[in-house]
Amino acid sequence: MKSGRFIWITVILLFISNAPCANAFEEELIIIPTRPKVTQPFLLIRPTDMPVASVILFAGDHGRLALSPQGIGWGSSNFLVRNRHRFAQEGFWVAVVDAPSDHPQGLWNFRTSAAHAGDIRQVIAELKKIAGVPVWLIGTSMGTVSAANGAARLKQGGPDGVVLTSTVTKESRQVTETVNSIRLKDIRVPTLVVHHKRDDCVVTPYELAVALMRSLTHAPKKELLTFGGGDLSVLDPCEETSYHGFLGLDAEVVTAIASWIKAVAAPK
Repeated sequence: MKSGRFIWITVILLFISNAPCANAFEEELIIIPTRPKVTQPFLLIRPTDMPVASVILFAGDHGRLALSPQGIGWGSSNFLVRNRHRFAQEGFWVAVVDAPSDHPQGLWNFRTSAAHAGDIRQVIAELKKIAGVPVWLIGTSMGTVSAANGAARLKQGGPDGVVLTSTVTKESRQVTETVNSIRLKDIRVPTLVVHHKRDDCVVTPYELAVALMRSLTHAPKKELLTFGGGDLSVLDPCEETSYHGFLGLDAEVVTAIASWIKAVAAPK
């Protein structure tokens, strides 16, 4: 359905989590135009009560979730994607973003671009129209590059805060964009960095997450939250079913992130 400057393509998807503490939430697939001949899809999940804030979630790897009326085509086990309903339980409007229509192969070599930040601005604006509450960007793994890019580039219409989990700080043969490709000193919103002590992924070493804090020179509030323990079910240390993806710590990590956002977003 077309309405003014934006397109709403909404499909109601009822998701019932198999997690014992999770409730059922409806999901809406929404597609909005962002640039000429380009559209941006995202899933929208509404909390049951009045929202305290909205969060935009960025998955890792190539970031193409292949959203459709049938659901999520890729990435359902990603740390943020699999916990999207936990964030809704915490009282947030939740938007899970896909790659835009002009990047069908994913977000490689696009996450640090001005165009990507512009797409993020449009999603932020849409959420602000739906609920007049602060909007935070939350990225995991390669998604941290998207979140940091949006926070650094968007002086107007940008986020109210940013959360970086399992932050990509080091290049590899496949990964050429990291948060260090971004002018981190331009991030001027509260910033939370979340990392697992035993994250052995080659592009997300824990020691560089610690060093990252020194680059956030203009963030008015910043903190590093470190986790240990959890489960390790795969041999690839960069997979979501590893310490890199906080496997076995989902509820604990989401609650910590939500508590930090709520403390910062609370009226003073």
